[in-house]
Parts: sequence; structure tokens; C-alpha cells
Amino acid sequence: MMKQWLDIADEIKQIYSGKEFVPLHEPTLGEKESEYVTDCIKSGWVSSVGKYVDQFEKQLAEYVGVKRAVAVVNGTAALHVALKMAGVQPGDEVFMPSLTFVATANAASYLQAVPHFVDVSKETLGLDPYKLEKHILEIGEMKNGELINKNTGRIIRTVVPMHTFGHPVDIDQLLIVCKRYNLALVEDAAESLGSLYKGKHTGSFGVAGAVSFNGNKIITTGGGGAILTNDEELADYAKHITTTAKIPHRWEYNHDELGYNYRMPNLNAALGCAQLEKIEYFVSSKRALVNKYKLIFENFDGVSVFEEGTQVKSNYWLQTLMIDRKNHKLEKVLEVLNAYGIMARPVWTPMHKLSIFENSPQSNLEVTNYLAESLINIPSTPLKGEEE
Repeated sequence: MMKQWLDIADEIKQIYSGKEFVPLHEPTLGEKESEYVTDCIKSGWVSSVGKYVDQFEKQLAEYVGVKRAVAVVNGTAALHVALKMAGVQPGDEVFMPSLTFVATANAASYLQAVPHFVDVSKETLGLDPYKLEKHILEIGEMKNGELINKNTGRIIRTVVPMHTFGHPVDIDQLLIVCKRYNLALVEDAAESLGSLYKGKHTGSFGVAGAVSFNGNKIITTGGGGAILTNDEELADYAKHITTTAKIPHRWEYNHDELGYNYRMPNLNAALGCAQLEKIEYFVSSKRALVNKYKLIFENFDGVSVFEEGTQVKSNYWLQTLMIDRKNHKLEKVLEVLNAYGIMARPVWTPMHKLSIFENSPQSNLEVTNYLAESLINIPSTPLKGEEE
């Protein structure tokens, strides 16, 4: 069986022009990025203000189809502020998947809220709205228009779905559950810029959404993130508190509440403007890549390429394999691929298995535990010159 995986490794190297080491994901940068960044440097406005920040926010909002985008220093900061915009208070609980990157749970914790972990769907890899409602019926009760966890006495105000590896969750059903139990929806769309649910961009459905532009994301600003919203008032508030809550004045430094120095530097925004101009190419190239992987694995027993569901369009940020544990030992597969120069990784350790969140409330997490032992990501950098 390991000989088959060595053959697979060779085929992946051929996709990437015979490179000896194929990383999981690396940025695709070119002349336009150099042009914009050089222009930014020449202007002298490289830090917290400048024309590229405003330009990037405008372009991003237009691309996603929301009224406003607020650029910040990273995706975690974006989610932190998005949860604050949704009214999350100290002591509240926040529904979220356990199968996620730690930033989702950290962002809630920054507000002294408590992550409450709910199971995911095998079909989307994201929060399962049916299991969420089943869990609510078991542990929740409505009092004065608020959902209360009967076991802890805490208010549950918010649901945070995460679009895993770029695959949209079942948003429609999730919105129904949110409306029924008076829950605010905040999307962790860190990985799903360019993904659509029924023709509408992820990150645009709830009170706010958060995206990431880390170096391994579909577009990058080096580091960076953004808050997305259709609420102009909330957008103004987000812009205010992410720029240290400073009251505008020509020279005085007055601040009217606890703020955060979460501003995206102009230099990073310049890079983002160039990257955003290429996003359709990046998405199309990644969608072409998944078809190449499907051909490679079509006759490989016990391994399947995870594909998008119906009525959605995934950006396929990270290409994902589902491994049948009866036929393959996950650790051995990872060992062989990485030793042969193919960077592969397992899914994140589920949040409920981390010691820092071991006391957080949780639903039955059967699917989460199964997927954590069944999924691996393989190289996902867009292929130059190849599109869908």
C-alpha cells in the first residue's frame, strides 16, 4: 500500500513540474504586486493610513457583495471584532464547530465568552444545522427572548459557522435555526473568499463575516484580515474600535472606549489590491487542480477527494482527501508523503481535545472525531497557466 502512496507522490510532483519539495500552499506573486508595493514605498505612506487601505476595502466589499469591508491586521482580529459587533458579552456562550482552527475559539475567548462546540456535517465539513437544533432542544430554553443553556445558566447569543477549507456550510438551514432561537450569525469565512452559496459569497449572510489574508490563503496581504458587513453603522463602529477608538481631530489624541490597534498597514493593503485583481484566476486554477486530483485517486481504494456540495461553489482553498482508516493508517500516509517531499497535514486537533477548552460545553461530536482521524490536506497552490 505504501508503494501506491509513493506513486501518488510522484504524480503530485508531476503536477507541480517535478519540484523536489511541494509545499501545502504558497502565495502566487507577480509584477503587479511589486508595482503596487513599490508605489506605496515611494509614497512614504507605508503604515496605518494610505490610499491602498481605502482602495482595498472598497474593492473587497464590491467583490464579496457587501456594503462595507474593514481591513485589519489578521483574520483572528477580524473575527474578534465581528463577534463584538454581534453583541457577544463576557460570560456568553458562542456556538461553533470543534473542527476548526483555534482562532475561532480564541476570538470568542478574547471577549471572555465561552466556546460551545457543536458537531459538523460529513457533507460540508462545517457546522451541522440539524445537529445544532437537536442540541439546542436538549440543553436550551428560551427566556425573555434569549436562549439559555439550562446546564450552565449562560446566555447563548451567537453562532459561528466556519467554511472549512473553502466549502460553504448549509447557510439557509442555519439561518432558520438562528431566527428560531434569536441567535446572531457571524461567519468565519477565513478560508472561503471566492466561495459561493447559491450564488452569494460566503461572509455576507450574517451580522458580520471575517476573512483572512495570511500568506497561505487564496489571496494574501502578507498578514491581514477583514470584517465584512451590510450594516453601515456597525461598519463605522468596527473601523473606530480597530483604529484605537480615537476621536477624529487634527492633533488631539482622545479615545472614547477601549480600542484595538488592529489597523492593516498601507503596505499590506497595496499587496492585497494586486492580489484581489487575480482572485478569479486563483479560484479557477484551484478548481482545475481538484479535477487533476480526482483523476489521480479515481482507482485508489479507500481514498476519495472531498468535493463541493450542490448549489455551492467552493474555492477549494485546501485540497482534501478522505482516508478510509480500515485500509490506510493516517500517520503512515502522512509520514510517507512528507518524507518524499509532498507536504501533507492532518486536519486541526479538534478544539474540544485541547486542554485550554476541555471544560467548554459540547454536543455529541461523533462526526468531528471521525473526520479528525480521516482527513488530510495535500498541496493546493494554484497551477500557473491552468484554469477551470
